[in-house]
Amino acid sequence: MTTIHLKRGKEQAVARFHPWIFSGAIHRMDGQPKDGDWVRVCDSHGNVVATGHYNNGSIMVRVLSFGDLEVSQEYWNDCIQTAFEKRKAILDWDHATQCYRLVHAEGDALPGLIVDIYGQVAVMQCHSIGMHKDRRAIAEAILHHSSPHVKAVYDKSREVLPKSYGNNFENGYLLGEMDADEAVVHEHGNAFKVNWATGQKTGFFLDQRENRKLLGHYAKGKRILNTFCYSGGFSIYALNAGAEAVHSVDISQKAMDLTDANVALNQPFDGEHVSHTADVMAYLKEEKEMYDIVVVDPPAFAKNLRKRHNAVQGYKRLNALAFKRVKQGGLMFTFSCSQVVDTPLFQNTIVAAALESGRKVSILHRLTQPADHPVNLFHPEGAYLKGLVLYVE
Repeated sequence: MTTIHLKRGKEQAVARFHPWIFSGAIHRMDGQPKDGDWVRVCDSHGNVVATGHYNNGSIMVRVLSFGDLEVSQEYWNDCIQTAFEKRKAILDWDHATQCYRLVHAEGDALPGLIVDIYGQVAVMQCHSIGMHKDRRAIAEAILHHSSPHVKAVYDKSREVLPKSYGNNFENGYLLGEMDADEAVVHEHGNAFKVNWATGQKTGFFLDQRENRKLLGHYAKGKRILNTFCYSGGFSIYALNAGAEAVHSVDISQKAMDLTDANVALNQPFDGEHVSHTADVMAYLKEEKEMYDIVVVDPPAFAKNLRKRHNAVQGYKRLNALAFKRVKQGGLMFTFSCSQVVDTPLFQNTIVAAALESGRKVSILHRLTQPADHPVNLFHPEGAYLKGLVLYVE
């Protein structure tokens, strides 16, 4: 391994177990590592303080061990075994729930790696070149510790890797194979069709599982608007919980087709479901129907700090329009998954939207990502999903 030496005083972040080492902290390198190579990191006294994946960028090292590390198949086996044991402790895995996140990057001390389980398939997304170079060893570890539960590991990393590297690879099965790239899985007893080859992210938005369940708690007998619905997750929970009517809106026809397929999977239920393929902002401006519950779950409006201001303005306009569609005494479930929009900024934005709409609003619940998307205590940046359940007068 190449050895990287830190500037004097820059070892403090490593001592606090933060898993990122930035380029500005580096004094010199003994060698010329390539992107994705394993490197050792020494403090200014020459002591090995970390081992990780190298990347020629702002985040120069993603730390996998705070000390020296002998990389082997046994190392990956231990990492994946720990992830499985953690999920066994926090999840009720049975026929009612068959999909969950096995590895959540820094939250599982594996920065750059996401692994989601859909029934018999593990879908891997490597967000760093280093993880992608180690993908086969990781796949071996997944099958080793999940057998006979997981039968195949699918790599879906091409879209999230740097183009200069990722364009050299195709998504596909690393180990094992399935007859089709999709399956019907259950989440709290609700059925969803998931296609890991063509779907967004790894195929489904697992991070809203407990928030969808909470919506179900309030849904009986209600008229509900689900905006940015994608595959209809919130809609399905509401319908199965006895909602009177659910209107699902997304600008993507593909998303609406998937929502309709999931609605069909879960029938019969007593409520009415209507799909609208439309721009959500335009729909909220033009439609005048009032709802008992409105769900606002947009995609990330900002993926870097440069775009944060515009994102905040977008969230404000969107939520101000959504408030106007909530009946007096109704609820609004509103979310942001933009990592650069932190919880205080998100709440302040919702305050501004409520003021603009002229509604009196109370917070009933503060929402976040579920336990299978853990946040490393020393890496608060991992807390990306934030949400509020609001009572609107």
